[in-house]
Amino acid sequence: MTGVGEEWKPGISPEKVRYLILKAREFDAKDVMTEPDPGSNPTDDNMIEILEEHADDSVEQELRSVIWALNEDEQIDLVALSWLGRGDGDAADWDDLRQQAADARNGRTASYLLGMPLLSDYLEEALDQFGETEATLMEG
Repeated sequence: MTGVGEEWKPGISPEKVRYLILKAREFDAKDVMTEPDPGSNPTDDNMIEILEEHADDSVEQELRSVIWALNEDEQIDLVALSWLGRGDGDAADWDDLRQQAADARNGRTASYLLGMPLLSDYLEEALDQFGETEATLMEG
């Protein structure tokens, strides 16, 4: 991509994005519920139930809460970063992507983002395009 190494432009901090990547990975690791109440000892089942989706999923609730707690500009940046990582442009297109995200903004940002199966990958790719990789984090 031509934007690799571009200066960080989004208003949301790379640290917040990294935190959201970690939480999105936890959320993505969940599987559909296979048995609502197995009635057995969790240790006998190797605690497999923890990886199943439930209506009261604490990982999803935490991720939604974090997204809702972001200010409007950070939410717009997060959507634009997800689009950037998805390949809708490169870092040089940041201003256009951000404007499109601002125009599309509504009250369902968390639901929209959580509906992206590859959200963590998209956000990580966007960080890479701005040169904000784990290697640069460790160097700094």
